[in-house]
Amino acid sequence: MKLFTKISPMKKWVKNQKRDGKMIGFVPTMGYLHEGHLSLIEKAKKENDVVILSIFVNPLQFGKGEDFELYPKDFERDFVLAKETGIDAVFYPENEEMYPTEMSATIVVHEGTNVLCGAKRPNHFDGVATVVLKLFHIMDPDRAYFGLKDAQQVAVIKRMVQDFHMDIEIVPCPTLRERDGLAKSSRNVNLTKEERKEAPSIFQVLQETKDFITTKGSTSSQEVEEFLRSSLSKKINGKVDYGEVLSFPQLKKQDFLSGEIIIAVAVKYSKARLIDNIIISV
Repeated sequence: MKLFTKISPMKKWVKNQKRDGKMIGFVPTMGYLHEGHLSLIEKAKKENDVVILSIFVNPLQFGKGEDFELYPKDFERDFVLAKETGIDAVFYPENEEMYPTEMSATIVVHEGTNVLCGAKRPNHFDGVATVVLKLFHIMDPDRAYFGLKDAQQVAVIKRMVQDFHMDIEIVPCPTLRERDGLAKSSRNVNLTKEERKEAPSIFQVLQETKDFITTKGSTSSQEVEEFLRSSLSKKINGKVDYGEVLSFPQLKKQDFLSGEIIIAVAVKYSKARLIDNIIISV
């Protein structure tokens, strides 16, 4: 497994792989790898000749007062885990390598950002889209793999690829969970013992809301969201940032639910903000 910390040699290596006719799969992460990340790598390995993992905690997507400084980092641990998967290359740049000067141009995302995480985190998805575009230009992948735990991010990136006519297949992958249902996340290590005990209730509420739709047969968005938020208030002591039901991947409000929809929740604890969702057809 090769390790690259600089953009120029990374691009040169990628160019050589492409010259040899190899299909490249790319898994972008912010590190502190868990089974969810590793499942993305395994899928990428099955579908491509070469797989690259990036590890970079992107400052552009963190707002003032968010957990940039608290975001868990352990590159030595990540390197060992990545090597065990048999991945071909890891890209691990410093901030100064990715942003040597202040950006003169960035991506501004206009659609799908006034809901869910975007509503409470202005410019967050601008930062996400900007760094992903930079990484795509460096890696020139045929396929890129993203977990559906952050379904809004998947929707934004897919739209960006379409808008800029990029020859990259975005591959959404199912959310991996702990045995008690909690979505695997690098931020889970920042939960207190009491918060960790409560956190699986997030997924329980999502399932209850799904059952409310399917068993009661209600398609009223207002009624479903009222049920979702009421259930959260009964089970969650953390601060509920949102509980929303939207069309997917358009992320639009509907008076009456139809087609594919996302039921999504964000809960803020003392040192971690957790997001989760389920996507169903109505």
